[in-house]
Amino acid sequence: MRTQECKTRQSTELSDGLLAVQCLNGNERAFEGLFKRYRPALFKFIFHMLHEYDLACDVLQQVFLQLYISLPKLDTGKPLKSWLFQVARNRCLDELRRKRVVRFSELETSHEEGESEMLTFMPDPHPLPEEIAERHEVQERLQSAILCLPPRFRSVVFLRYSKQLTFPEIGKTLGMPEATAKTYFSRAKPLLRASLAS
Repeated sequence: MRTQECKTRQSTELSDGLLAVQCLNGNERAFEGLFKRYRPALFKFIFHMLHEYDLACDVLQQVFLQLYISLPKLDTGKPLKSWLFQVARNRCLDELRRKRVVRFSELETSHEEGESEMLTFMPDPHPLPEEIAERHEVQERLQSAILCLPPRFRSVVFLRYSKQLTFPEIGKTLGMPEATAKTYFSRAKPLLRASLAS
C-alpha cells in the first residue's frame, strides 16, 4: 500500500513532459497520473460549457483519448494544460453545434476600458445563514447567466469569474490571443448584465 502511495505521489510531482515520455514508453501509471492531475479542472470546465453531466463525462473521455493518441506528436517540453483545455473547448463547441443549442451571435458592443468586477465578494469568516443563502443564490444566477452566453464567450467568462484567471492566462489556456479573450469578455458583459437584471 505504501509503495502505491509513493508511486502516486511521484506521478503528481513529475512534470507533464516526464509523464508523457513515460506514457510513450508504455507506463500506464504515468497516463493515470496525467488523468488525475487534469481531470477535476477539465470536467468542471466541460460541465460548465455543456451543463449536462453525462455529456460532460463523454467529452472528458474524448479529450483524454485525444491526448493518448496525440502524445507522440506533442511537445513534451511544455505543460499540457493549455493543449488539454483547448481540445476540451473545441469538443464542447462541436457538441453545441451538433445539438444546435446555441446560435452564435455577432454582437457589436462598445469596448469598456476600465473593467469593474460585477461580482466581488469579501469573504466573511462568520457569515450569517441569510448571507450564505443570498451568496449562493447570486452565484447560481451568475452560473445561469454564463450558460446563456454564446459558447465562445462562455469559456472566457467562466475562466475569468470562476477560476479568476487573468486575460493572459485565459488566452494561454484556451489557445487564443489575449486581445481576443478581452474582446470576448467585453462583449459578454452587457449580455451578462441584461441576464442578471432580468
